Parts: sequence; structure tokens; C-alpha cells
Amino acid sequence: MAATDRHTATLALAHALSAAERGLAVIPLSPTKLPALRSPHRDAPEPVRCRGECGLPGHGVHDATADPAAVRALFAAAPWATGYGIACGRPPHHLIGIDFDTSPDTLHQLAARHRFTIPATVTVLTPSGGRHLWLTGPSGVVVPNSASRLAPGIDIRGAGGYLVGPGSVTARGAYRLAPGTARLTPAPCPPALLRLLAPPPRHPRPARGSTPRRGEALIHFVRTAERGQRNTRLFWAACRAYENGIGDALADALTDAAVRTGLPEHEARATIASAARLTTGP
Repeated sequence: MAATDRHTATLALAHALSAAERGLAVIPLSPTKLPALRSPHRDAPEPVRCRGECGLPGHGVHDATADPAAVRALFAAAPWATGYGIACGRPPHHLIGIDFDTSPDTLHQLAARHRFTIPATVTVLTPSGGRHLWLTGPSGVVVPNSASRLAPGIDIRGAGGYLVGPGSVTARGAYRLAPGTARLTPAPCPPALLRLLAPPPRHPRPARGSTPRRGEALIHFVRTAERGQRNTRLFWAACRAYENGIGDALADALTDAAVRTGLPEHEARATIASAARLTTGP
């Protein structure tokens, strides 16, 4: 490992330990922002639904810990890590991450429309020019992950998700605290915003083989995808389906629609499974 790489890895561990001291559960990240440790079940012939019960590292955000010794062990197992992820939704902070693109205008418009104030809170600047706002939620509310559901260009990191921590270095650059926010603590999520982030009520699952009426538009959206759009459209439609409680009922129909566009069935089902994990959390 080059001296520069060792220095970056050392700093990543130091930042991760500092976050752990504040009660934030962390995992090592690679320069791609993905968990640095690969799954110990990656060569299994069948999918393994293990979230760390096997006792081995490599389960993504489920490895996250605030125990200093455990943090050091994770980073020792991944000396190539250049950053760290902070698990959201975990006590004591129940962190909620508001991830938005270069302009905060959409978030301010949303705040004005729903009559809430964006509080002063920990803010992380991303290499792409975006920002991560850190908020805290009540222990009794599980906020799911979502992509552009709240508003275009605004993603939510909740239970089962993680935020790239400040001080991390990725292939696109470094994450750093915004000036003036280093001494702040994550602010409570405004109640009006929390209501927007809370999952919609679950509806009874339709009979097997039937298609919910609300899902017909999603199926059409996938079926009309052109080459280069197929996987993106399928992922977006599957996220919307799971967020509205009809994901499982619509999975076969969405798969069939994607296959009709030329997407391999195994790839379609993997994309739908990814959408389910993102939107429903652990």
C-alpha cells in the first residue's frame, strides 16, 4: 500500500472512531462509497439472507458498530478503506439523512409548502456539490430509505441506510463538514417533514395473480422503456411499488414487463430485490 493510501486509510479510521465516540455506528467504505468488506456468502449457490448472524463481517450496514474495538477490527479487515459510513435509524440518535443535489431550492420550496423550517444542523458537503443534512427522529418512527420520493433530487437515508461520513475520501473527492456546522448536533426532524418521510400505510395484499390498479401505470412505465433505460425504469417503478405497499404483489408483473423489453429475468429480479431493500430497510 502506498504511503498516501496508508495516510488516507489512517485518517478514515480516525474519523470513524471520532464518530463512534458520539454514539454513531460506523462501517468502513471503499473509494466507491460501497461497504469495503465483501459478503462472506458471495460464493454461496443460493442467496443467503444473513445480516451478521453468522458472526463474520461483510454484511454492509448490518456490521455497523459504535464499539471502538469492533470499529478497529473492521478497518483492520479492510485496510483499503478510504472512508466510513454512518448507519441511520440506530439509537441513540435515530439519524435521518437528507441528501440533495447542488441546489437547496427544492428543499426550501418543500419547507415553504408544508410550513416547516429547516433547522440548523450538521451539514456535510459532498464532492459533487450536494449536501447531507443530519436530523434525528423519534425512537418509535421508522423512516425508510427513498430516492426522489420526497421531491426530485432529494434522497432519504433512513433505517437500513447509511451516510458517507465527513472526512471520507472517495473516487470523486472528499466529504467535509460545512463551515459553521462542526460544533452542531443533529437537530430534531420537524414534525411536518417527519410526516412526509414516514412510510405510507400498508394496504392488504391483493390476491395472488391479480395486479393492483395503481400498479398498472408502473408496469406500463417499465414496459415502454427503451434500451439504456430498462434497468433504471424498473428500479424506479419497483421503489414506488414498495413505498406504496404493493411491491410484493407487483414483483412478478414488473419482472415480466422488464423481460419483454429485453432485460434478463435474473437481472430484473435482482433489481427489484435491490429496490425492496432500499425502501423497506432491515
